[in-house]
Amino acid sequence: MTKDWIETQIKKFLKKNKITSSVEITHPENLEFGDYTTNIALQISRILKENPINIAKKIVESIPKNKEIKEINIIKPGFINFYLHDDVLYENLLKVIVKKEKYGTFDEGRGKIAIVDYSSPNIAKRFNIGHLRSTIIGQSIYNLYKYLGWKVIGDNHLGDWGTQFGKMIVAIEKWADKPVNQLSVDELEKLYVKFHEEAEKDKSLDELARKKFKNLEEGEYQETKVWKTIVTTSLKNFQKIYNLLNVHINFAYGESFYQDKMDAVIEEIKSKNLAKKSKGALIVEFSDKNMPPGILIKSDGATTYLTRDLATIKFRREKWHPGMIIHEVGIDQTLYFKQVFKICEMLGWTDTKYIHVKHGLIRLKGGKMSTRKGRNIKLEQILEEAVKMAKKINPDKKIAEAVGIGAVKYNDLKRSPSSDYVFNWQEALNLEGNSGPYLQYTYVRTQSVLEKSKDSLSQSKSLNQSLNKDELYLTRMIQQFPNTIKQAGYKFSPNLLTNYLFKLAHQYNLFYQKYPILKSNKDTRKIRLVLTKATGQVIKNGLEILGIKTVSKM
Repeated sequence: MTKDWIETQIKKFLKKNKITSSVEITHPENLEFGDYTTNIALQISRILKENPINIAKKIVESIPKNKEIKEINIIKPGFINFYLHDDVLYENLLKVIVKKEKYGTFDEGRGKIAIVDYSSPNIAKRFNIGHLRSTIIGQSIYNLYKYLGWKVIGDNHLGDWGTQFGKMIVAIEKWADKPVNQLSVDELEKLYVKFHEEAEKDKSLDELARKKFKNLEEGEYQETKVWKTIVTTSLKNFQKIYNLLNVHINFAYGESFYQDKMDAVIEEIKSKNLAKKSKGALIVEFSDKNMPPGILIKSDGATTYLTRDLATIKFRREKWHPGMIIHEVGIDQTLYFKQVFKICEMLGWTDTKYIHVKHGLIRLKGGKMSTRKGRNIKLEQILEEAVKMAKKINPDKKIAEAVGIGAVKYNDLKRSPSSDYVFNWQEALNLEGNSGPYLQYTYVRTQSVLEKSKDSLSQSKSLNQSLNKDELYLTRMIQQFPNTIKQAGYKFSPNLLTNYLFKLAHQYNLFYQKYPILKSNKDTRKIRLVLTKATGQVIKNGLEILGIKTVSKM
């Protein structure tokens, strides 16, 4: 790749001048400034104490001729810009057409294993809009790392254990008006809300719930039977949502799976003298005084999330030997994951990299969502409403589902994962502008042009004329796709991909409106059809990573 070659030449210059510095080769924000750019002269000007323009000139003079590079120029205050020959850019378009869904893939992750922990809804609670972020951001990160060549394992760490199940069992026993196997997830959640309402008036209910959960931990028949029924009901409901969202997770090892694996991790922590007793509880203290102690076992003998998460990591390390474990969990758990990862470091589990991808909150007007207070929006309700609105564009059920659900997903994924936002029906279901449907529409437009042309592009091996300014601009944008995949993956930010796809779609639509394609002369027609096919393929590949389906018509 030319980009790698440029980087190698600059590194040779640095080595020759005994300079230690990282080298970053990027695509210019303004594509009129070429195909690649670097600010290395600015970076090292402080070291050399020399004008960056002069340094840039020395770097350019050190770079040998390359048949793929047409021009290198320097602009203030010291950027070096590289322009590729039109033929090279055109060859990349042909590569898109040949590679199809493989375009943008890498093999640099070969032999590496990444585990992505995402979605993780709580059993006995409705799948609400608050669960959307972890589910679709996690799936996008999973897909990005597959494109980067990693073997990726998705694990849905279900919230199917903990004191809340003691509360659920109490609520079912006291207030359910039908057998537990006939209760829907909606009804289970209402019972959970009722428990908290009643517990505010009767404090003894919390103690009763703790006892019920202790019975469950000890395998008591009645509590276990109720719990298993709740889990089965919830999983059926979750799968329905996953099918709608086009989400496919490899495993669903819930917290309960680790019940018999916690003793081993506690013993390992004890054997390394990392645990101590405090007020009847077993804790881990940290050297960082800003980090509160981690509680492994409560004073009443009950386990905690921390114990289960450490047992989870131990299991994953022993089963899959991952190079990286990515937890896609809310930003409000930042301190908690610092504790988890610090204990992993203290245990010597350092051959695995631990990442917390923090997603911000989706809020309602008037405040944060809360299941306990009954303040949330059912995700299924939103998806149904989105499909209903999309049917105004096309009444076909499959197309309406792809467009409506794509709109909801894109509305979330276009934001930085860590940002909060207030949920707004009109914005979520927007079918125009920077939206999923806009990209789907652009894809349909490219396919319509190709269908009308009936041209075979398999013979388009050479470029017989120069690309005009707009053709060049669009060609450069398409060439940016693989690097965008890398950046979105390395930064765990699917929004970098959505931003790119929107710019590409917008640029193609401007191009489509400005220039004739099918009525152009032979050579120009060929160029523009190749551009059209490559644009459509890149949009399709990008939407696939985001978990958004393309459609044949709109």
